[in-house]
Amino acid sequence: LLSPMPWSLAQPVTPDLLVSPSSQDGDLGSECPEDRGNWTGRLDFLLSCIGYCVGLGNVWRFPYRAYTNGGGAFLVPYFIMLAICGIPIFFMELSLGQFSSLGPLAVWKISPLFKGVGMGTILIVSLVAIYYNMIIAYVLFYLFASLTSDLPWQHCGNWWNTDLCLDHHVIKAGNSTLPVNISNTVSPSEEYWSRYVLHIQGSSGIGDPGRIRWNLCLCLLLSWTIVYLCILKGVKSSGKVVYFTATFPYLILVMLLIRGVTLEGAWKGIQFYLTPQFDHLLSSKVWIEAALQIFYSLGVGFGGLLTFASYNTFHQNIYRDTFIVTLGNAITSILAGFAIFSVLGYMSQELGVPVNQVAKAGPGLAFVVYPQAMTMLPLSPFWSFLFFFMLLTLGLDSQFAFMETIVTAVTDEFPYYLRPKKASFSAVICIALFLMGLILTTEGGMYWLVLLDDYSAGFGLMVVVITTCLVVTRVYGMKRFCRDIHMMLGFKPGPYFRACWMVLSPATMMALLVYNIVKYQPSEYGSYRFPTWAEVLGILMGVLSCLMIPMGMVVAVLQEEGTLWERVQQASRPAMDWGPSLEENRTGVYVASLAGSQSPKPLMVHMRKYGGITSYENTAIEVDREMEEDDDDESM
Repeated sequence: LLSPMPWSLAQPVTPDLLVSPSSQDGDLGSECPEDRGNWTGRLDFLLSCIGYCVGLGNVWRFPYRAYTNGGGAFLVPYFIMLAICGIPIFFMELSLGQFSSLGPLAVWKISPLFKGVGMGTILIVSLVAIYYNMIIAYVLFYLFASLTSDLPWQHCGNWWNTDLCLDHHVIKAGNSTLPVNISNTVSPSEEYWSRYVLHIQGSSGIGDPGRIRWNLCLCLLLSWTIVYLCILKGVKSSGKVVYFTATFPYLILVMLLIRGVTLEGAWKGIQFYLTPQFDHLLSSKVWIEAALQIFYSLGVGFGGLLTFASYNTFHQNIYRDTFIVTLGNAITSILAGFAIFSVLGYMSQELGVPVNQVAKAGPGLAFVVYPQAMTMLPLSPFWSFLFFFMLLTLGLDSQFAFMETIVTAVTDEFPYYLRPKKASFSAVICIALFLMGLILTTEGGMYWLVLLDDYSAGFGLMVVVITTCLVVTRVYGMKRFCRDIHMMLGFKPGPYFRACWMVLSPATMMALLVYNIVKYQPSEYGSYRFPTWAEVLGILMGVLSCLMIPMGMVVAVLQEEGTLWERVQQASRPAMDWGPSLEENRTGVYVASLAGSQSPKPLMVHMRKYGGITSYENTAIEVDREMEEDDDDESM
């Protein structure tokens, strides 16, 4: 029985890197920690990542950013920044999560001194989850409002309309040869959004929230209920829901795209969106905007990617998955631009105004401009329902990721108490965040939403990502990190990834951070300027997530013994139990850290215990050999 072993050692088998072990023959159930839960299907992880990254920003931020920053020329810095910042950081996060099978707090066993980074991440994600679900509540409100034969924002003359309201249908019916001055008028959709949905006229500003809008409150309650039911059983339930929420938006997007490009005047909008203005590439602002779009679109730093990867089997091919998700996300953004701008081109022709007068970004596009464009189409309620259903599915799977990140992070810290009660703990988190979000359902709630949007995930998030990058490459060590990936995937990251991790990615994000601080502009909503106290509150939100890092350092140092420098050194080293979560994956140096392992040749013990030798254990032999060579070099 043991005779084939020397042959196996002499002829190492290289694993097929393009086929993840989860898709190869054989039962890999033994790889999954039973009590923590794992993905139950082959595509659960991939679709969850696609659903997480492809969100509302792809529809309402990218197209607007592209047209204001050089049209088609914007794609040049966009793809360069994707290569420098997006793909490497994305791969780093997935690698950390999969290697350790730990959430964004417990993963800092890699260097306990920096556990505050994980705490900062959880604070940021919690703040984002509060207002992101409010946006989903607005989408639900419009979705229900579309279930009618006549859209409520189609005409003026409702109780919420003012004298400034101008209905484009009236202009068309009048066939007036005189040009109509629309500069001092408001569209019915804009008044529906601000005066009916938000009822913002009931609030004088952020300090005067006014009354709760009960219809919005019920929509928020419904959105939290949907999110809770989908994450009830962790990744086992959310991993199945994403088969619908991650794929269905593409079907609707293609339908909207086909409808859009067949409209009269559509080419006008597409031309406006894609006409390259290469002179823009000389402006630093365009490169910064491209990096920001990549940074927020891929969701790096929020802990979602790390959390999802932590539920993978140890040898899942995340290298391949990284390229599928990041490139798929970029292509989706570009497609969404065609769907949006083709309709805006039609709308500008109908209204007789230039495209740049109807183009907007953010909530203004989703809740004012696009709904107005829908009223100009035949079967407008149908197209409106489709559009808002697409936004709902896009938003929900990003929200699943935020919630899964918070729940996983805390349950991994207290596994004995919380893992058996994960469903109850998830319910407590959802209720707490719903109650915190109630202020967003008031008449002045939009001011609070803008404040949260501007500050919760601003410079704090960048500090978190820069610190993570520097800790992994400088404190833990690039050689060690590459060795871990080698052990997990069967190959080491190439010079491209190493150069990005060591220099290019941190330097680019540092430039982003400096630019954000230098070009700081106070928040505003339309013509409303936020008071100083609100600005200070917003800045404190960002600073608090950064302060978690030094606070975590103080706690880690106090838990060690010796002089201050010795404590810092001890706290910065990986914890004794750092490494793969399952015993059979702990090959090479990591076997020595298991309880009861006394053997000077831990890999041999591992092979005798688990029998035979796999292609991945060949990799472990290579890693062991490299480590011995490194030790010899150091002793010399």
